[in-house]
Amino acid sequence: MPVFSSILTLLLLILNIHPFYISLTDMVYNNESKRVEIAQKVFWDDLEVALSKTNDIAVDFLRPDDKEQLDRMIKDYLLQHNKLEINGKAIALNYLGYEIEEDAAWFYMESEVAPLPKTAKITNEILIADFPTQQNIVNFYVGKSPKSAITQKGKPIGQLVW
Repeated sequence: MPVFSSILTLLLLILNIHPFYISLTDMVYNNESKRVEIAQKVFWDDLEVALSKTNDIAVDFLRPDDKEQLDRMIKDYLLQHNKLEINGKAIALNYLGYEIEEDAAWFYMESEVAPLPKTAKITNEILIADFPTQQNIVNFYVGKSPKSAITQKGKPIGQLVW
């Protein structure tokens, strides 16, 4: 079922249909660097709402008054709402930046050095507080096969086992 949900979500993102509140996160364990590389796709207008509420300031992704301030707000929000544990150990995440792609934006993060995952506990609370029907689809690749989880209101954590 998670694979079907991931495919449906990806189609909705590609077609720019936005009646649902969804995000897509791809996590890849890089065997060479021993880090988890994270790409998170979020509708930027939804994140504007969340950042505006969180920071009590109007946020404009396309024409920010202060790009550095916007980047700091994004970094703080993403690191607060994304957490990762591998094999029972908390793994720190680093925010790398973002790029806008039509109606959505890609946000990039990377973990500190981490062991090869046997288990992963992923907390993804992106936009859940602001949109009650928000669903966050997470695909975590260790090797070529992904494991998937969906987080949402009342279930902000996904558990994966390889």
